[in-house]
Amino acid sequence: MSNLVDRAIRAAKLDVTLYEEVEVDQTALGQASAVVLLSSVAAGIGSALQGGVGGLFLGAIAALIGWYVWAYLTYLIGTRLLPEPQTEADIGQLLRTTGFSSSPGLIRVLGIIPGLTAVVFLVASIWMLAAMVVAVRQALDYSGTLRAVGVCVIGWVVQAIIILLLFYMLGGPASRFQP
Repeated sequence: MSNLVDRAIRAAKLDVTLYEEVEVDQTALGQASAVVLLSSVAAGIGSALQGGVGGLFLGAIAALIGWYVWAYLTYLIGTRLLPEPQTEADIGQLLRTTGFSSSPGLIRVLGIIPGLTAVVFLVASIWMLAAMVVAVRQALDYSGTLRAVGVCVIGWVVQAIIILLLFYMLGGPASRFQP
C-alpha cells in the first residue's frame, strides 16, 4: 500500500522517473487501475452536491470510462498517427502510465465543499492533463513535449465528444442541451 501511495504522490509531482518506472513494470497495472478508480470515486464524491447519489455514481463511472477511452485513443494516436521513429509501446504501457497520471484527480473529492466544485475540478483537470502529457511522452519515448501535448489534446477532444454522445443517447445531462 505504501508503494501505491508513494507512486501516486510521485505521479502527481510529475516525476518523470515514476512514469518510466511504471512503463516497464508490468505488475503496476493493478496499482494504476486503483489510482484511476480512487480518482473516479473522488470525482463522484466531489460532484455529489450537483447531482446527489446519482451524481456520485455517474461522476465516478464517467471518470472511469473517460480514462480508459482517453488512454486507448492516446495509444492509437501516439503509435499510429503521430509516432516518432523510436516510438515503441503497447497498450499496457499506456494504461499503466496514464493510470498514474490520474493521481492529481484525487483532489476532486474537495469538490464536495460548497462553492469550490468548479474551481477544484478545473485545477484537477489541468493538473491531470499535465501529468498525462508527461506519461505519454515517457510511454511513447517522444524526444519532445509538444508531440505529447498534441496527442493528449486530440485524444481528450475525441473522448469528450464520445462521452457527450453517450450521455446524450442515455438521456443524461448532455441531452438537455439540444439546439
